[in-house]
Amino acid sequence: MSDQPLVIFTPSGKRGRVARGTTVLSAARQLGVDLDSVCGGRGICSKCQVTPSYGEFAKHGVTVRADALSEWNSVEQRYDDKRGLAKGRRLGCQAQIQSDIVLDVPPESQVHRQVIRKSADARPMVMDTATRLYFVEVTEPDMHVPTGDFERLSRALADQWEVMGVRAAPSLLARLQSVLRKGNWQVTVAVHRDHTRAAPEVIEIWPGLHEAGLFGLAIDLGSTTIAAHLTDLDTGAVRASSGLMNPQIRFGEDLMSRVSYVMMNPGGEAELTQVVRTALSELATALAEEAGIDPALIVEATVVCNPVMHHLLLGIDPTELGQAPFALAVSEALSLPAADLGISTINPRARAYMLPCIAGHVGADAAAVSLATAPDLSDELMLVIDVGTNAELLLGDRTRVLACSSPTGPAFEGAQISSGQRAAPGAIERVEIDPETKEPRFRVIGVDLWSDEPGFAAAVAQTGVTGICGSGIIEAVAEMRMAGLLDAKGLIGSAEQTGTPRCEAEGRTHSYLLHDGTAEGGPRISVTQGDIRAIQLAKSALYAGARLLMDERGVDRVDRVVLAGAFGAHISPKHAMVLGMIPDVPLDKVSSAGNAAGTGARMALCSIAARQQVEDGVRRITKIETAIAPRFQEHFVNANAIPHATDPFPELRAIAPLPEVSFNMAGSDAPGRRRRRR
Repeated sequence: MSDQPLVIFTPSGKRGRVARGTTVLSAARQLGVDLDSVCGGRGICSKCQVTPSYGEFAKHGVTVRADALSEWNSVEQRYDDKRGLAKGRRLGCQAQIQSDIVLDVPPESQVHRQVIRKSADARPMVMDTATRLYFVEVTEPDMHVPTGDFERLSRALADQWEVMGVRAAPSLLARLQSVLRKGNWQVTVAVHRDHTRAAPEVIEIWPGLHEAGLFGLAIDLGSTTIAAHLTDLDTGAVRASSGLMNPQIRFGEDLMSRVSYVMMNPGGEAELTQVVRTALSELATALAEEAGIDPALIVEATVVCNPVMHHLLLGIDPTELGQAPFALAVSEALSLPAADLGISTINPRARAYMLPCIAGHVGADAAAVSLATAPDLSDELMLVIDVGTNAELLLGDRTRVLACSSPTGPAFEGAQISSGQRAAPGAIERVEIDPETKEPRFRVIGVDLWSDEPGFAAAVAQTGVTGICGSGIIEAVAEMRMAGLLDAKGLIGSAEQTGTPRCEAEGRTHSYLLHDGTAEGGPRISVTQGDIRAIQLAKSALYAGARLLMDERGVDRVDRVVLAGAFGAHISPKHAMVLGMIPDVPLDKVSSAGNAAGTGARMALCSIAARQQVEDGVRRITKIETAIAPRFQEHFVNANAIPHATDPFPELRAIAPLPEVSFNMAGSDAPGRRRRRR
């Protein structure tokens, strides 16, 4: 047993070795992990709760044994007896690290909560809902005409509203008679009748005229974050939106890591299914509370997600998605009881609609993006990129639409970056570097001022400058390239080569110091050579996917680029193009679709015609498999250069001339070449 076990914290991704016997709270402080505590480690406040994970984690290269933490102690037992600890939770101030361990820090234990940037856009919805309210007058029972109450309710719906052949669950029938009599035979019923030929179902019943409305959830179940929009099924208005980190992160940051966990840990899929279902139920409760409504009024949900999340939510082993031919257990749209998805905190008879997957690793989220952005209706050749841990790309116009997925990994979201973090108050999200002085300035989440403006220090006093998130690292790397601190190969120059002491030696490579907060007790935030490499790998996968689709269409250029996804909405088009994340187009032809997957989910929630539209549209989309495409590696290697090794990028160079500099890894005294700007 090592005296320096490896501890890995999620969702931050921070890791390091600590002395055996170190408490989890102490380890978190040593590694700069955001773990709360207000009682000084006395086991009173419970702010430092963590969830350990056990088993084999191929992505992290560790196997976590059952005795990786010290045994449950009397302090934890006392707290559990008095206030209760959730199953599987430990107090970080009490649990001691004995061997390699993976620890999840839940949102309520984080000082700086993650900002889930998946708000609903303001697009008006076309209302054609599957579940509607009907006020009916039911004939009273008659001994001479012996029929059941439900049969007479069915007849009333048919006669008064032409809703034929309804059915009802036993749980609804158990309430029927008392509600009919309480309403003096006048009741309001919620009936679910969608675009399929399934019999209409009575979901709920109220005495008299029900005026409190009906609501639905549009759920965007992402690999990293989960977002949901509580929507009024009468008007389409979003009454509340919220999000949380996907708790599956502790089993692996990317999809293939989670598939690997399932493959290596028997029964692992059940663990992954349970945690995400619990998260959805908690999210539904939080949204109902925020909107001030009874959760029982939530009678529908639509879900969009990638294929691995799709299978895990359904309780299906995703192993087949980890190997060619990447077969889905089911790809068509599903209409089923929400209870079958484990969403237990809404109406017990609520219905759920899962949008169809396209094929392979191109899932229901891509289908929703297609519904929201409509490339099939465009006269221009449109490239739609849903940027995330697993990126989905659509390329098409009125004649044909292609789709693919590309495994970009979590670097774009701040993971695998030395000073990286998820989007939270205090994280650097915008960066500018003066090309002459090489001095940076930046903005952090939660503060509108730039770091060189009066009042910035006071504005960030509460949160501090804590790290750099995905949009920040993209802008930082692009600005370094434009300022001549970084060459086309992605190498950072030395202080002598760049003319700034902010370029500091780190072995045979260099880093660029963005912010030194040590004087205030904060961190030094640098962009390292390893960070550059992580961004290069992510952006190369993204660009290579786009090039494959362009090859299939036989084109070298696209007319328009649409950035989708919560993260895509915060990317600067100019900086994305400098990096070579997206093909070269005029900047006014790059736009953001916001959380397009979430918008597609809302469209399907509000309109059964939209459900038919997405099902028909998916059948016309051609999926390109990047994993076996012969030219993917060629495109990937060429895209490693910043912006690109062979594509000329004329539109970019017209607005952002890039210095022709060349560095190497020999150290600060090695010869480097600086050439004039193009």
